[in-house]
Amino acid sequence: MENTTSLLDVHILPFFMKTDHKLTIFSTVYFFFIYLIGMLMNVVIIAVIYLDLHLHTPMYLFLCNLSVVDICYTTVIIPKLLHMLLSGNNQMPFTQCFIQMYFFFMVDSAEVTVLLIMAYDRYVAICHPLDYYRILNKKICFLLMMVIWIGGSVNSSLLSSSILKIFFCSSVTIHQFFCDAKALINISCGGTEVFYIVMYTDSLVFGLLPIVCNSMSYVKIIRVILHIKSKDGRSKAFSTCSSHLAVMAIYYGSAVSVYMTPPSNHYDLLEQILTMFYTTVVPILNPLIYSLRNKEVKSSLRKLVL
Repeated sequence: MENTTSLLDVHILPFFMKTDHKLTIFSTVYFFFIYLIGMLMNVVIIAVIYLDLHLHTPMYLFLCNLSVVDICYTTVIIPKLLHMLLSGNNQMPFTQCFIQMYFFFMVDSAEVTVLLIMAYDRYVAICHPLDYYRILNKKICFLLMMVIWIGGSVNSSLLSSSILKIFFCSSVTIHQFFCDAKALINISCGGTEVFYIVMYTDSLVFGLLPIVCNSMSYVKIIRVILHIKSKDGRSKAFSTCSSHLAVMAIYYGSAVSVYMTPPSNHYDLLEQILTMFYTTVVPILNPLIYSLRNKEVKSSLRKLVL
């Protein structure tokens, strides 16, 4: 069968576009404020870290990158969704769908990599505090930043190109609020072999491996913290690590739940809610959990405002 994927139009059908008009209006307002609040909080975090020289350390450099990734995360999805909700036109040319998938894969891979690097940063800071600035020097930090974005781009290119191999037997309608690869694969007629090979490899490299590495880092971190004699020292170390653990648990928990949901019409609503949570809500929770609970960030923010 000839592959005519590039000529297709994809119909995006979120669950709230199938119901009454009031729910569609509510959804539009909800996503607008989610996007606005997320953008403002992450921009504030980036500005505070950039303007305060005391925050020019590896930890805050990685935190700044997390905010950049979160801004990209919501920007890839929400503006197009708002356009569909306001115009009522849920039709997307496959070229636009492909571009959206490419950038979604890229920021998703970047998010995983940033969280892994942040776990390593906490491991070095707590387990090897005297060598912290030697291990995470400027050159190493710069290389890690390159790994985040180059790795995300390469991974996204492999995943996106495998999508071009699939073909469809009829019109493409997916029950999701953005152009999601899993939703497309579920309604395809064939040509998914390459995608599954790439996806399984990706799940190992950007899924299982980071979780194992993060777990190993925190096992060692907790052992070191428990041997700290100072109560204030233990409290400060636990505070920093608990924020990062909370961010990882929310992100990995919601993302894994989406991909563990079986492909069935009975789970369309659940899958969309879980996807909505980790793609739009988590980028707002990150600055709240990780940054605005941080005493140094709050102190710097007060100085800038006052």
